[in-house]
Amino acid sequence: MRALETIAHTIKIGKVHPTTVVNTLIEVENEGGTGALRRVERHLALSEEALRERAHPHSRLARAWLDATRAYLVAHAECKRAV
Repeated sequence: MRALETIAHTIKIGKVHPTTVVNTLIEVENEGGTGALRRVERHLALSEEALRERAHPHSRLARAWLDATRAYLVAHAECKRAV
């Protein structure tokens, strides 16, 4: 999944533009729907925890990705209910 490469790269360099986050999550949804978003969420949750435990300097960015993914999932669910 290309999105995971994008996420890993931004965590590695320690910065990401908000547009990149939104576009990446849209790409995930377009490729695999809600299931793909949930897989990315699980992957991020495990990665963020591992980075935090190792006191990685960019663990906060991993957490930001996780929070953004969860917010996207909530918004996605709200849109589906409204239709």
